[in-house]
Amino acid sequence: MAKQRKKRDKNFLLQGSILAIAGVITKIIGVVYRIPLTNIVGSEGMGYYSVAFSIYTIALMLTSYSLPLAVSKLVSARVAVGQYKNAYKVFRCAMMFAIIAGGVVALMIFLGADFIAATVMQMDLSVYALRVLAPCIFIVAVLGVLRGFFQGNGSMMPTALSQVLEQIVNAVASIAGAFVLLKVGKGLAETRGDASYGPAYAAAGGTVGTVAGAAFALLTVIFVFFVYQRVFKKKMRRDRSRKRESYRRIYKILFLTIAPVILSATVYNVSDFLDTAIFNNIMAAQGYKKTEYASFMGIFNSQYNTLVNVPLSVSSALAASLIPSLVTTVQTGSRKQVHNKITTVTRFNMMIAIPCAVGFLILAKPIMDLLFYAEDNRMAALMLQLGAISVVFFCLSTVTNSVLQGLDDMMTPVKNAAISLLIHTLSLFLMLVVFKWNIYAVVISKIVFSGAICILNAHALRERIGYVQERKQTFVIPVFASGIMGAVTVVVHLIFELFAGAKIATVISLFAAVFVYGAALVLLGGVTEEEMHDMPKGRTLVSICRKLHLFRD
Repeated sequence: MAKQRKKRDKNFLLQGSILAIAGVITKIIGVVYRIPLTNIVGSEGMGYYSVAFSIYTIALMLTSYSLPLAVSKLVSARVAVGQYKNAYKVFRCAMMFAIIAGGVVALMIFLGADFIAATVMQMDLSVYALRVLAPCIFIVAVLGVLRGFFQGNGSMMPTALSQVLEQIVNAVASIAGAFVLLKVGKGLAETRGDASYGPAYAAAGGTVGTVAGAAFALLTVIFVFFVYQRVFKKKMRRDRSRKRESYRRIYKILFLTIAPVILSATVYNVSDFLDTAIFNNIMAAQGYKKTEYASFMGIFNSQYNTLVNVPLSVSSALAASLIPSLVTTVQTGSRKQVHNKITTVTRFNMMIAIPCAVGFLILAKPIMDLLFYAEDNRMAALMLQLGAISVVFFCLSTVTNSVLQGLDDMMTPVKNAAISLLIHTLSLFLMLVVFKWNIYAVVISKIVFSGAICILNAHALRERIGYVQERKQTFVIPVFASGIMGAVTVVVHLIFELFAGAKIATVISLFAAVFVYGAALVLLGGVTEEEMHDMPKGRTLVSICRKLHLFRD
């Protein structure tokens, strides 16, 4: 049992890396397909697209966002002590919840789309995209349970594979849907005398990919589940534990686990919905045209958020892999082992988040010009520079939220997120009404929100288990390594821009940034040879570092 636990502890970062790699791949695909999608739909259409997605996101919070985490947490707790039959009961109960909750909320969104789009969001033409997205709420709920079941069994591969396939299908179907429905919308615009129908229908076409991608991912995971079911049934037959939980008890535990996670996730993510609603209403009250503030929000979501979400996907993946492993350690290990696990994940997180933030700060305009073919990317670039630090705060808060939930402290993240949301909303209102900072107010208020959560969660962990984050390897060394990376990257970009042009210079400088940061991180002692061995392709990385004499004796 001790040997199995040791193997599981060593494997959790590898499993997290699998999800992280999948997350990066999906975000890269997301960035790539967003370029033609944005060009087809336009900034006004992306505004309608983002409004529909803000409502869709809230619906997911209420039905399915909590399910992978809750199911993986409850399943892993039972698998850790050999209670495979009880673990399967958790899966069945969660699936029933997903079917009912996902179905009801999807129906409510579909039927209430007109009221939500026109009255709540002040953007009536987003109704078409919202109606297309509604069925996806049910699909993602069922998909979330299946992914959580595999994660609870310590396997991230089904989730990772389905995420990549989902995004590929999403990309193809979104571009095709936007292209086809843009023509339909333009034809309708001529008959109704409103040019906005073209972008609105194109936005709806863009959301077709989300539904198609989720449906394909669900079919993939169902296939893997039926293959794996034979293996799990063998484990259930070998289950010699005497404890048999009733379905009533499991439903109760499931609800007590899901409810705080739903509250935490909803409060944590409702900021996007509030930002859109507050921004649209205040912009309308200040005399801006609907097409203007739709364009501002379209740039924020299609360009700024697309890039910022790349490092955040890595953080979410690591947090997802941490939960089942942390639950096992809490039950079978010491407080020191719990501290070590939190430190490892947080360090790995900051190794990625900090250089990304520095990269966004120094290469914002070149990156935007490389990826998005807009007439003027200055607004998007300034957003990225202003919001770069929020990448670090959001990544850190995502991990600390998951740690608290893994420690069965389910309500503290809710309370901390609620307090941060209140501070965020007040600051956003102040910046929009008093300072009139336009869309930049939304970006800066995100920094306030994520920073407040980090401070409150750090205090909660110190009070809960006496945990204080190690600073030198987690923050100081990555900051210095990122500073070296930034200086070299700027020089490389300036040199190659003179001879090869801006876009080629950007590509080369990004590759240079990755190499320089990695070398500086190892030289400064930010990652050890032993830790590198546990990473994907660890032996290859160690061999390269040895040849370059990067390890310090």
